[in-house]
Amino acid sequence: MPDFKTLRIGPDPANPRIARLLLNRPEQYNAITDDTPRDLRAAVAWATDNPEVHVVVVEGAGRGFCGGYDLNVFGGGRDHHPCQQEHQPWDPMEDYAYMKRNTEDFMSLWRCPKPTIAKVHGAAVAGGSDIALCCDLLVMAEDARIGYMPTRVWGCPTTAMWTYRLGPARAKQMMFTGDVIDGRTAAAWGLANEAVPAERLEEATARLAARIAGVPRSHLAMHKMVVNQVMLTMGLEQTQQMATLFDGVTRHNPEGMWFRRYAQHEGFKAAVQWRDGGDPIPEGDAAREQARALEAALAAGTRTEP
Repeated sequence: MPDFKTLRIGPDPANPRIARLLLNRPEQYNAITDDTPRDLRAAVAWATDNPEVHVVVVEGAGRGFCGGYDLNVFGGGRDHHPCQQEHQPWDPMEDYAYMKRNTEDFMSLWRCPKPTIAKVHGAAVAGGSDIALCCDLLVMAEDARIGYMPTRVWGCPTTAMWTYRLGPARAKQMMFTGDVIDGRTAAAWGLANEAVPAERLEEATARLAARIAGVPRSHLAMHKMVVNQVMLTMGLEQTQQMATLFDGVTRHNPEGMWFRRYAQHEGFKAAVQWRDGGDPIPEGDAAREQARALEAALAAGTRTEP
Protein backbone atom coordinates (compact mmCIF):
# COMPACT_ATOMS: atom_id res chain seq x y z
CA MET A 1 0.00 0.00 0.00
CA PRO A 2 1.19 3.58 -0.59
CA ASP A 3 2.52 5.44 2.45
CA PHE A 4 1.43 9.02 3.25
CA LYS A 5 2.05 11.48 6.07
CA THR A 6 -1.55 12.60 6.64
CA LEU A 7 -3.78 9.78 5.43
CA ARG A 8 -3.89 6.18 4.38
CA ILE A 9 -5.68 4.29 1.62
CA GLY A 10 -6.27 0.66 0.82
CA PRO A 11 -8.92 -1.84 -0.20
CA ASP A 12 -11.85 -2.48 2.14
CA PRO A 13 -11.18 -5.91 3.70
CA ALA A 14 -14.85 -6.81 3.19
CA ASN A 15 -14.97 -5.72 -0.45
CA PRO A 16 -11.82 -5.07 -2.52
CA ARG A 17 -13.89 -3.11 -5.06
CA ILE A 18 -14.19 -0.39 -2.38
CA ALA A 19 -11.13 1.71 -1.48
CA ARG A 20 -11.05 3.31 1.97
CA LEU A 21 -9.27 6.69 2.15
CA LEU A 22 -8.80 7.66 5.80
CA LEU A 23 -7.76 11.18 6.82
CA ASN A 24 -5.41 10.19 9.62
CA ARG A 25 -4.40 12.99 11.99
CA PRO A 26 -6.95 12.20 14.71
CA GLU A 27 -5.19 14.17 17.47
CA GLN A 28 -5.52 17.31 15.31
CA TYR A 29 -9.08 16.55 14.12
CA ASN A 30 -7.52 15.59 10.76
CA ALA A 31 -6.66 19.25 10.16
CA ILE A 32 -5.16 20.09 6.77
CA THR A 33 -1.41 20.65 6.55
CA ASP A 34 0.83 21.46 3.59
CA ASP A 35 1.03 17.70 2.96
CA THR A 36 -2.68 16.88 3.05
CA PRO A 37 -3.72 18.11 -0.43
CA ARG A 38 -0.74 16.42 -2.07
CA ASP A 39 -1.34 13.18 -0.16
CA LEU A 40 -5.00 13.29 -1.13
CA ARG A 41 -4.26 13.69 -4.82
CA ALA A 42 -1.71 10.88 -4.78
CA ALA A 43 -4.11 8.58 -2.94
CA VAL A 44 -6.84 9.28 -5.49
CA ALA A 45 -4.33 8.52 -8.26
CA TRP A 46 -3.60 5.17 -6.60
CA ALA A 47 -7.32 4.33 -6.53
CA THR A 48 -7.74 5.48 -10.13
CA ASP A 49 -4.88 3.27 -11.30
CA ASN A 50 -6.07 0.22 -9.34
CA PRO A 51 -8.29 -1.76 -11.72
CA GLU A 52 -10.05 -3.58 -8.90
CA VAL A 53 -11.31 -0.39 -7.24
CA HIS A 54 -14.76 0.78 -8.34
CA VAL A 55 -15.61 3.33 -5.62
CA VAL A 56 -13.70 5.34 -2.98
CA VAL A 57 -14.99 6.08 0.54
CA VAL A 58 -13.37 9.11 2.22
CA GLU A 59 -13.59 9.25 6.02
CA GLY A 60 -11.83 10.70 9.03
CA ALA A 61 -10.08 9.01 11.94
CA GLY A 62 -11.00 9.85 15.49
CA ARG A 63 -13.69 12.33 16.53
CA GLY A 64 -14.58 13.78 13.15
CA PHE A 65 -14.07 14.05 9.42
CA CYS A 66 -11.88 17.18 9.15
CA GLY A 67 -11.73 20.41 11.15
CA GLY A 68 -10.30 22.52 8.31
CA TYR A 69 -6.85 23.97 7.85
CA ASP A 70 -4.42 23.49 10.73
CA LEU A 71 -4.22 26.97 12.26
CA ASN A 72 -0.90 26.13 13.92
CA VAL A 73 0.51 25.94 10.38
CA PHE A 74 -1.55 28.51 8.49
CA GLY A 75 -2.56 31.12 11.02
CA GLY A 76 -0.95 31.10 14.42
CA GLY A 77 2.61 32.22 13.77
CA ARG A 78 4.33 35.29 12.39
CA ASP A 79 6.38 33.49 9.76
CA HIS A 80 5.75 34.10 6.08
CA HIS A 81 3.49 31.56 4.41
CA PRO A 82 2.14 31.86 0.85
CA CYS A 83 -1.47 31.90 2.09
CA GLN A 84 -0.89 34.31 5.01
CA GLN A 85 1.85 36.75 4.22
CA GLU A 86 3.29 38.94 6.94
CA HIS A 87 5.34 41.06 4.59
CA GLN A 88 3.80 44.00 2.76
CA PRO A 89 2.65 44.47 0.13
CA TRP A 90 0.79 41.18 -0.07
CA ASP A 91 1.49 39.19 -3.24
CA PRO A 92 -1.94 37.95 -4.42
CA MET A 93 -0.55 35.73 -7.15
CA GLU A 94 1.76 33.86 -4.75
CA ASP A 95 -1.26 33.31 -2.53
CA TYR A 96 -3.42 32.29 -5.50
CA ALA A 97 -0.86 29.81 -6.83
CA TYR A 98 -0.61 28.06 -3.46
CA MET A 99 -4.34 27.90 -2.78
CA LYS A 100 -5.25 27.01 -6.37
CA ARG A 101 -2.93 24.03 -6.16
CA ASN A 102 -4.73 22.93 -2.99
CA THR A 103 -8.07 23.40 -4.72
CA GLU A 104 -6.97 21.29 -7.67
CA ASP A 105 -5.72 18.59 -5.30
CA PHE A 106 -9.07 18.48 -3.47
CA MET A 107 -10.84 18.39 -6.82
CA SER A 108 -9.02 15.18 -7.71
CA LEU A 109 -11.87 13.52 -5.79
CA TRP A 110 -14.34 15.14 -8.20
CA ARG A 111 -12.28 14.35 -11.31
CA CYS A 112 -11.55 10.76 -10.34
CA PRO A 113 -13.34 8.50 -12.85
CA LYS A 114 -14.50 6.38 -9.92
CA PRO A 115 -17.31 7.59 -7.64
CA THR A 116 -16.22 9.07 -4.32
CA ILE A 117 -18.31 9.05 -1.13
CA ALA A 118 -17.65 11.30 1.88
CA LYS A 119 -18.60 9.54 5.12
CA VAL A 120 -18.96 12.36 7.65
CA HIS A 121 -19.10 12.05 11.42
CA GLY A 122 -18.23 14.78 13.89
CA ALA A 123 -17.51 17.82 11.75
CA ALA A 124 -16.52 18.64 8.18
CA VAL A 125 -15.95 22.35 8.49
CA ALA A 126 -14.02 25.12 6.73
CA GLY A 127 -11.43 23.42 4.49
CA GLY A 128 -12.78 20.07 5.65
CA SER A 129 -16.09 20.88 3.99
CA ASP A 130 -14.18 21.53 0.75
CA ILE A 131 -12.86 17.96 0.87
CA ALA A 132 -16.29 16.52 1.66
CA LEU A 133 -18.08 18.47 -1.06
CA CYS A 134 -15.52 17.53 -3.71
CA CYS A 135 -16.74 13.97 -3.25
CA ASP A 136 -19.61 12.89 -5.47
CA LEU A 137 -21.86 11.69 -2.67
CA LEU A 138 -22.22 12.59 0.99
CA VAL A 139 -23.45 10.33 3.79
CA MET A 140 -23.63 11.98 7.21
CA ALA A 141 -24.38 11.08 10.78
CA GLU A 142 -27.49 12.94 11.85
CA ASP A 143 -25.52 14.81 14.52
CA ALA A 144 -22.52 15.56 12.25
CA ARG A 145 -21.89 19.17 11.26
CA ILE A 146 -20.86 20.80 8.01
CA GLY A 147 -20.25 24.44 7.14
CA TYR A 148 -17.72 27.13 6.32
CA MET A 149 -17.53 29.48 9.30
CA PRO A 150 -14.65 31.59 7.88
CA THR A 151 -17.04 33.20 5.39
CA ARG A 152 -17.84 35.56 8.31
CA VAL A 153 -14.25 36.79 8.08
CA TRP A 154 -10.90 35.40 6.86
CA GLY A 155 -12.00 32.95 4.21
CA CYS A 156 -13.87 32.04 1.02
CA PRO A 157 -14.41 28.37 0.08
CA THR A 158 -12.06 27.92 -2.85
CA THR A 159 -13.83 24.91 -4.36
CA ALA A 160 -17.06 26.96 -4.64
CA MET A 161 -19.03 23.74 -4.33
CA TRP A 162 -21.80 25.10 -2.10
CA THR A 163 -23.75 26.65 -4.98
CA TYR A 164 -23.41 23.60 -7.20
CA ARG A 165 -24.52 21.29 -4.40
CA LEU A 166 -27.23 23.44 -2.79
CA GLY A 167 -28.43 25.98 -5.34
CA PRO A 168 -28.03 29.76 -5.03
CA ALA A 169 -30.50 30.55 -2.22
CA ARG A 170 -29.23 27.97 0.26
CA ALA A 171 -25.61 28.64 -0.74
CA LYS A 172 -26.08 32.35 -0.05
CA GLN A 173 -27.58 31.54 3.34
CA MET A 174 -24.53 29.45 4.23
CA MET A 175 -22.05 32.02 2.90
CA PHE A 176 -23.75 35.07 4.44
CA THR A 177 -24.07 33.52 7.91
CA GLY A 178 -21.10 31.16 8.23
CA ASP A 179 -23.50 28.79 9.99
CA VAL A 180 -23.00 25.06 10.23
CA ILE A 181 -25.83 22.60 9.68
CA ASP A 182 -26.28 19.11 11.03
CA GLY A 183 -26.68 15.94 8.99
CA ARG A 184 -30.47 16.00 9.24
CA THR A 185 -30.63 19.49 7.75
CA ALA A 186 -28.02 18.64 5.12
CA ALA A 187 -30.16 15.71 3.96
CA ALA A 188 -33.37 17.78 4.01
CA TRP A 189 -31.66 20.45 1.87
CA GLY A 190 -30.32 17.89 -0.59
CA LEU A 191 -26.67 18.47 0.36
CA ALA A 192 -26.29 15.01 1.88
CA ASN A 193 -27.58 11.94 0.09
CA GLU A 194 -28.44 10.34 3.41
CA ALA A 195 -28.31 11.13 7.12
CA VAL A 196 -28.49 8.32 9.65
CA PRO A 197 -27.91 7.86 13.38
CA ALA A 198 -24.19 7.86 14.13
CA GLU A 199 -24.18 4.17 15.04
CA ARG A 200 -25.53 3.33 11.56
CA LEU A 201 -23.17 5.55 9.57
CA GLU A 202 -20.74 2.78 8.63
CA GLU A 203 -23.56 0.42 7.67
CA ALA A 204 -25.27 3.01 5.45
CA THR A 205 -22.04 4.06 3.76
CA ALA A 206 -20.91 0.49 3.15
CA ARG A 207 -24.30 -0.41 1.70
CA LEU A 208 -24.22 2.49 -0.76
CA ALA A 209 -20.59 1.81 -1.71
CA ALA A 210 -21.29 -1.88 -2.28
CA ARG A 211 -24.28 -1.08 -4.47
CA ILE A 212 -22.13 1.22 -6.63
CA ALA A 213 -19.21 -1.22 -6.65
CA GLY A 214 -21.29 -3.77 -8.55
CA VAL A 215 -21.51 -1.50 -11.61
CA PRO A 216 -18.80 -1.80 -14.30
CA ARG A 217 -16.06 0.83 -13.96
CA SER A 218 -16.61 2.10 -17.51
CA HIS A 219 -20.27 2.80 -16.85
CA LEU A 220 -19.50 4.61 -13.60
CA ALA A 221 -16.88 6.75 -15.35
CA MET A 222 -19.24 7.70 -18.17
CA HIS A 223 -22.13 8.61 -15.88
CA LYS A 224 -19.84 10.69 -13.67
CA MET A 225 -18.40 12.46 -16.71
CA VAL A 226 -21.89 13.41 -17.92
CA VAL A 227 -22.91 14.96 -14.60
CA ASN A 228 -19.56 16.70 -14.13
CA GLN A 229 -19.84 18.17 -17.61
CA VAL A 230 -23.07 19.91 -16.59
CA MET A 231 -21.23 21.58 -13.70
CA LEU A 232 -18.35 22.57 -15.98
CA THR A 233 -20.79 24.06 -18.48
CA MET A 234 -22.29 26.09 -15.62
CA GLY A 235 -18.85 27.65 -15.08
CA LEU A 236 -17.37 25.65 -12.20
CA GLU A 237 -13.73 26.21 -13.16
CA GLN A 238 -14.16 29.98 -13.65
CA THR A 239 -16.05 30.23 -10.35
CA GLN A 240 -13.25 28.42 -8.55
CA GLN A 241 -10.69 30.84 -9.96
CA MET A 242 -12.66 33.77 -8.54
CA ALA A 243 -13.28 32.05 -5.21
CA THR A 244 -9.62 31.14 -4.77
CA LEU A 245 -8.52 34.70 -5.50
CA PHE A 246 -11.16 36.11 -3.15
CA ASP A 247 -10.03 33.70 -0.43
CA GLY A 248 -6.66 35.42 -0.43
CA VAL A 249 -8.29 38.84 -0.38
CA THR A 250 -10.35 37.94 2.70
CA ARG A 251 -7.17 37.02 4.57
CA HIS A 252 -5.32 40.24 3.69
CA ASN A 253 -7.97 42.98 3.55
CA PRO A 254 -8.50 45.18 6.64
CA GLU A 255 -10.99 42.77 8.22
CA GLY A 256 -8.81 39.74 7.55
CA MET A 257 -5.73 41.41 9.02
CA TRP A 258 -7.73 42.46 12.09
CA PHE A 259 -8.81 38.86 12.61
CA ARG A 260 -5.25 37.58 12.24
CA ARG A 261 -3.79 40.16 14.65
CA TYR A 262 -6.56 39.50 17.16
CA ALA A 263 -5.93 35.76 16.91
CA GLN A 264 -2.18 36.26 17.34
CA HIS A 265 -2.76 38.49 20.35
CA GLU A 266 -5.66 36.74 22.08
CA GLY A 267 -5.42 33.23 20.63
CA PHE A 268 -7.43 31.61 17.88
CA LYS A 269 -10.04 30.29 20.31
CA ALA A 270 -10.96 33.83 21.33
CA ALA A 271 -10.89 35.05 17.72
CA VAL A 272 -13.15 32.22 16.56
CA GLN A 273 -15.55 32.86 19.43
CA TRP A 274 -15.86 36.48 18.31
CA ARG A 275 -16.24 35.52 14.65
CA ASP A 276 -18.82 32.80 15.19
CA GLY A 277 -20.68 34.41 18.08
CA GLY A 278 -22.55 36.94 15.96
CA ASP A 279 -21.13 40.18 17.35
CA PRO A 280 -20.29 42.78 14.69
CA ILE A 281 -16.85 42.29 13.16
CA PRO A 282 -14.69 45.43 12.81
CA GLU A 283 -14.44 46.62 9.23
CA GLY A 284 -12.82 49.32 7.12
CA ASP A 285 -11.00 52.02 9.09
CA ALA A 286 -12.03 50.53 12.43
CA ALA A 287 -10.47 47.22 11.44
CA ARG A 288 -7.29 48.97 10.30
CA GLU A 289 -6.98 50.92 13.54
CA GLN A 290 -7.56 47.87 15.72
CA ALA A 291 -5.13 45.80 13.66
CA ARG A 292 -2.46 48.49 14.06
CA ALA A 293 -3.05 48.65 17.82
CA LEU A 294 -2.84 44.90 18.13
CA GLU A 295 0.31 44.88 15.99
CA ALA A 296 1.92 47.44 18.30
CA ALA A 297 0.90 45.44 21.35
CA LEU A 298 2.34 42.29 19.86
CA ALA A 299 5.60 44.06 19.14
CA ALA A 300 5.72 45.44 22.67
CA GLY A 301 4.65 42.20 24.28
CA THR A 302 1.69 43.84 26.00
CA ARG A 303 -2.07 43.39 25.93
CA THR A 304 -4.54 45.88 24.52
CA GLU A 305 -8.30 46.15 24.52
CA PRO A 306 -9.87 45.21 21.15
